[in-house]
Amino acid sequence: MSIRFTTRARGRLSAWPVAIVLAFGLVACSGGGGSDDDKPEASTAASESSESRPDAQEGDSEKTLAELKGPSGLFLKITTAERDAGGFVTVSGDLKNDGEKTVNIPAQLSGNETEIIRNGSSLGGATLVDPKGKKRYYVLRDTDGRPLTTTNFPALKAGESLPVFMQFPAPPADTAEVTLQLPMFTTGTFEISG
Repeated sequence: MSIRFTTRARGRLSAWPVAIVLAFGLVACSGGGGSDDDKPEASTAASESSESRPDAQEGDSEKTLAELKGPSGLFLKITTAERDAGGFVTVSGDLKNDGEKTVNIPAQLSGNETEIIRNGSSLGGATLVDPKGKKRYYVLRDTDGRPLTTTNFPALKAGESLPVFMQFPAPPADTAEVTLQLPMFTTGTFEISG
């Protein structure tokens, strides 16, 4: 096999996880397909309950692996960190604007590598640190140099959130605890599942 063929095959294989994550994201974000008649019943059931319900962020607190605070009220909540058989780790969560004003996502989150910056705004500046093995893992890239992260962020209005993901090379199998570092954000330590 030639090097060119092998490189192209790897590029195609690395695109599959991105396609799968995006497909699951679309399914998760779809409304469920219910009719408009269902909406009044749901609000009636909610108003009949005398107990106060936690908001969506409080209800998901048991699923939060780490919380990273950033500038201008930005807040990154890590909800999953899964090791895949393909030799990489996918870290997913929500980027939320907890501030009172609309915020543009800082360009520093893309990192400072020319190849990544050329592909637009992203979380390409993120790194995953294995304190046990004393190694730092950078965001994976496809064969065109695009980072395997969420890209091209819109401005986030106050209270608005956006699902995000990042893919890194997997640390050794015996490494469970890692630290996520993102420019301008606090660090977060969590365990990888899988």
